Amino acid sequence: MDLLPDLWRQEYWLPPGVTWRDLEQLPDSERPRPKDLLITLPLALGFVAVRCVFERFLAPPIASCLGVKNRLQVSAAPSPQLESYYCHRSKQPTQVELVSLMVLCGKTQRQIESWFRVRRNQDRPSQTKKFAEAAWRFFFYLSAFVAGLTSLVNRPWFWDHRECWRLYPIQPLEKAHFWYYMLELGFYGSLLLRISVDVKRKDFKEQVIHHLATIFLLGFSYCANYIRIGTLVMLLHDSSDILLESAKMFNYGTGWRKTCDSLFVVFAVVFLVTRLVIFPSRIIWTTLLLSMEVFEPFAGYYFFNILLMVLQALHVFWAVLILRMVYKFLKGKLEKDERSDEESEADLEEEDKAKEEKTDPGGDCYWGKSKETLNSKLSALTNSCVLNNLTHHRSSVANRARKAQ
Repeated sequence: MDLLPDLWRQEYWLPPGVTWRDLEQLPDSERPRPKDLLITLPLALGFVAVRCVFERFLAPPIASCLGVKNRLQVSAAPSPQLESYYCHRSKQPTQVELVSLMVLCGKTQRQIESWFRVRRNQDRPSQTKKFAEAAWRFFFYLSAFVAGLTSLVNRPWFWDHRECWRLYPIQPLEKAHFWYYMLELGFYGSLLLRISVDVKRKDFKEQVIHHLATIFLLGFSYCANYIRIGTLVMLLHDSSDILLESAKMFNYGTGWRKTCDSLFVVFAVVFLVTRLVIFPSRIIWTTLLLSMEVFEPFAGYYFFNILLMVLQALHVFWAVLILRMVYKFLKGKLEKDERSDEESEADLEEEDKAKEEKTDPGGDCYWGKSKETLNSKLSALTNSCVLNNLTHHRSSVANRARKAQ
């Protein structure tokens, strides 16, 4: 029962010497209140509903214009035992489990592994689904960036970051910035609500951490009236996300390779500059050092900066993936996102070749290949023996003829 009162102790949220009463000097319409965050819950649900409408009615025509086509997927052969195991146990059985499945189904290990591979690819999201997701995020990030830039470009803290802390915490909250916060929080809340059905990529865990860190960061900065620095963080992140999602959209289309490559190059430059240069040198530097010109460190100061550090660590992680893609792009080998969730045909072929080199006594393909190799070796050996015997016979006949003479 005492947890909530302790949670709102001013020592946690405000610098030393500042109380909640100081914030009450501002009019109600210009003061951030924690209860305002409750509006983000219906906003998140609203975003989910709007997104369903967008993906159902607006995304398909756009996808058709860009030539997005679904790939032909091969269905796994009917197998009740394997299907039951796939749905209720594991989608990637271990070696021990494969042995038990071989006994249960009467199939070879290779056949079972191939069945699970095809079955997993059968569950992969289609190109149109991935396009719809990218298009939805693109339109949101574009709208949020334009609205955020419009509301910030004429504000003093946009150009001079010391203004983020001038007269803190008695800084009035503008209506535009209130909705900027609420809509961003509602959007990231909707991403968490949809995370179980969205396209899962290799950086799934990092995406979850990013969404949670962003929500906590925005929620705390709103309650503690870190509005000015919070708006800069949101604007900075939206700038590169627009390019990322637009590059994805053209990548899923047909005949847009040059456009996709150009957008990817621009995105890589913008991401590396904004996330690895501007974010640590301007945003984190402002919150870590410039804020100390106004107040002393407190619990909220450490919490806020830790969340910024978490975001920065994720930036480094994604920067590594991007640099790998840039390297492949320069070598002309970039065909898909490093975070792609597909098991490509090339990967499957390489895996098949590797497995063909291993012993698989129960595999028909292996035995056929081994039998063919064995026959060729026996044939060569036989021919060699025949030639040797014939040569030896001719030599013996010649020797007898010389002796007879």
